[in-house]
Amino acid sequence: MAPIVRRAASLKTLNSFGVDACADRLVELREFDDLPDALALLRAHPPALVLGGGSNLLFTRDPPGTVLRVGLGGRRVLDATPGEVLVEAGAGEDWHAFVGWTLDQGLSGLENLSLIPGSVGASPIQNIGAYGVEMCERFDSLDAVSLHDGASRRFDGADCAFGYRDSVFKRPGGSEWLITKVRFRLARSARLCLDYGEIRDELRATGVASPTARDVSEAICAIRRRKLPDPATMGNAGSFFKNPVVERELAERLRAAHADMPVFPAESPARAKLSAAWLIDRCGWKGFRDGDAGVHDRHALVLVNHGTASGAQILALAERIRQSVRQRFGVELELEPAVV
Repeated sequence: MAPIVRRAASLKTLNSFGVDACADRLVELREFDDLPDALALLRAHPPALVLGGGSNLLFTRDPPGTVLRVGLGGRRVLDATPGEVLVEAGAGEDWHAFVGWTLDQGLSGLENLSLIPGSVGASPIQNIGAYGVEMCERFDSLDAVSLHDGASRRFDGADCAFGYRDSVFKRPGGSEWLITKVRFRLARSARLCLDYGEIRDELRATGVASPTARDVSEAICAIRRRKLPDPATMGNAGSFFKNPVVERELAERLRAAHADMPVFPAESPARAKLSAAWLIDRCGWKGFRDGDAGVHDRHALVLVNHGTASGAQILALAERIRQSVRQRFGVELELEPAVV
C-alpha cells in the first residue's frame, strides 16, 4: 500500500486554527512500510513540511512544495519492571488518546499533560508541558529518519537537547528529521504532581481526597475545558506565546512596580520566568477582537479565529500584542506556534 497523495489539497481541517491554506501536494503517511515511498516523494517535490496534528502551526500562506501528514499509529508496552514501564507510540497517535491509554494500563506520569492537542510525534519537538510537568521528564527516546537520505537514528534525551518549549528539532538542521516513534518511562505507583495551578482546588471541589492518576487527569481536563476554547468550535493553537524568561534583576524591578505580578523560578538562579498571560492581560488584550482574529475572553495567552481570519491577520494581531508588552514592560514575547 503506497502513501496517499492528493493535489491542491485544502489544509483547513488539518490545522487547529482552521486557517484556509492549500497544499500543492499532500502526502499522507499511515504505514511504516510506506516510509521509503513517502520520503522519495518529498525529495522529488521539495521543500517538505511535516504536519502532525496541526495544533502548533499557523499558516500565513499556502506552503510550497510537499506537505507530509504523519499518521503513523500504534501503542505498545516494550518493557516492564516492578516499578517502571517503557511504552511506545507511533508519531501519528493523538496525544490525549495516548495519555488515556497509559492510564488504562495503570500507569502514571503523563496525567498532567492531559487534553493537550496534537500528536505524539510533536510532543518532543515542542517539549510540551502543563501543570508542573514537562514531557522531557517522562521521555526515554525516539526514532527518526532523515528527510534528506532516509537514514534512521535513535535520539535519547541528551540528543534532543530539551529546553523550555524547545528541542533540537526546532533549531537549525532539526527540521530535517521525521519523528516516527516515541518512548516514555512511566510509573506503576503514582507520583502525583498536584501543587501547580488549580489542581488541588479542583480535586477538593469534586470531593476527591486521595487522588489517583486518573483523578488528576480528569481534574486537569475540567480546568482546561473551562479556561480554553475547543479548537473544534473556535480555531486556536492553545498558548500562542511562551512565558518569557528574563534576567532576575528585571523581574524584581517589575515586581517592585507591580506587586501582583507572578514570578516563577527559571533553570538558572540568575533568571526568572514571567507570566505571559499576566503581561498581555495588563496591556488590555484579553477579549480583544479585530474582525475574526482575536484574543480569548477567558485566557489572554490564546489567540483565536472566530471564523474566517487568515493566518496573516492572526500573526498581525500577535505582533501588535508583542509590541505593546515590549513598550510597557520591556519584555520580549516569543511565539509558541511555528509560522509558515
